[in-house]
Amino acid sequence: MANAYKVLGQTDLPATTLTDVYTVPSATETVISTIIIANRTADTRTFRIAIRPNGAAISDEHYIAYDVPVSGGDSTTLTLGITLDATDVLSVYASAVDVSVNVFGTEIS
Repeated sequence: MANAYKVLGQTDLPATTLTDVYTVPSATETVISTIIIANRTADTRTFRIAIRPNGAAISDEHYIAYDVPVSGGDSTTLTLGITLDATDVLSVYASAVDVSVNVFGTEIS
């Protein structure tokens, strides 16, 4: 099995929309090591993070973070070690515009 350490996803999140940031490719497993949420405004924003196994429709049990505040001009770094299987999806939501998400990890194929 080959390991590829990489940026898994980078997105400028739209307001109030759950956005797919990363989908595990077929025949691949992934370990998400770090998620960084950056608030590029002066106002506090909140975010949500969900892991959807096999791309399932969103449901309450998929959330690993919900309405977590990030102060203006600040960021939140989460070092997690989340393990995902093929077709699992990482989705992120922001309460308003000007929030960026960056996801780093390892794809194993």
